[in-house]
Amino acid sequence: MSVKVYKPVTPGQRHRTGYTFEEITKTTPEKALLVSRSKKSGRNMYGRITVRHRGGGHKNKVRIVDFKRAKVGIPAKVSAIEYDPNRSARLALLTYADGEKKYIIAPLGLKVGDTVMSGSQAEVRNGNSLPIANIPVGTMIHNIELTEGRGGQMVRSAGAAAQLLAKEGEYAHIRLPSGEVRLVRQKCFATIGQVGNVEHGQIKLGRAGRKRHLGIRPTVRGSAMSPRDHPHGGGEGRSPIGMPGPKSPWGKPTLGYRTRRNKKTDKYIVRRRHAAKR
Repeated sequence: MSVKVYKPVTPGQRHRTGYTFEEITKTTPEKALLVSRSKKSGRNMYGRITVRHRGGGHKNKVRIVDFKRAKVGIPAKVSAIEYDPNRSARLALLTYADGEKKYIIAPLGLKVGDTVMSGSQAEVRNGNSLPIANIPVGTMIHNIELTEGRGGQMVRSAGAAAQLLAKEGEYAHIRLPSGEVRLVRQKCFATIGQVGNVEHGQIKLGRAGRKRHLGIRPTVRGSAMSPRDHPHGGGEGRSPIGMPGPKSPWGKPTLGYRTRRNKKTDKYIVRRRHAAKR
């Protein structure tokens, strides 16, 4: 897929880039694989905003994606490559030999007519899902499980890929896109290849309206607020924030501050993505 550059007829198109969608082969989603959802706008069950800068956005439906790849040993043919408004990656519509249809994340290079399969007997081929124990060391993988049978939870965004570095005992060493090296049980499944739509990071929205279509509301600088609204606020004119390092609206440090508190899974991290924070 290539990136489309617009002729700047309007100010909003001056730096705008978009998708060519040349890899999309089907524009109408499967009705049986759609689910309606209500918008939460970043609010929890009590109506309080827990995630800021969310709201609005274009109306869409959720595509049911098969992250588990539980139909073991049954070959499936790629019927179409589709667009998903809820994620950066593309979706591949699979039609299994028994007639059932499912969506999976489309890896790079997967085309209509290709055959994929999951299970320990599957070949090490692009789009196939295998236990990590059956994948050769050095292979690029995505859609990685953390718990057997739960479905892929890691490396699912556009252009992402992890690398299988080593196998030791019941665990495998996997280097994630962030640079972190993590232990994952070899019984967990992973999909061969890199996630498609690798040019996603080159897209420039160009105007504020495209951001609102994605359901993202404006973010205001703390230095533009008053002292009661943000620690950076106040001062005559454009002044420094008046502190050694920046803070969040609630007074927590925001640069170099460790926010990870899950000590139960620390033992699975071999090397952190930030070596200085170890």
